[in-house]
Amino acid sequence: MSAMILAQGGATATILWIIAAILVIAGIVSLLRGSVVAGIVLIIVGLLVGPGGVSIFG
Repeated sequence: MSAMILAQGGATATILWIIAAILVIAGIVSLLRGSVVAGIVLIIVGLLVGPGGVSIFG
């Protein structure tokens, strides 16, 4: 049972990394296109969603 929980935690972390990476990349693209506020917001949200040290889910 605990192995199943650990596997779900790993899958969740992977999904969060993917979402965070997409948000940060979208933020960088927004910055390059001239939308500074939207780019900064997307990058910050991407950093908050990611399962790293500043994750809002951890």
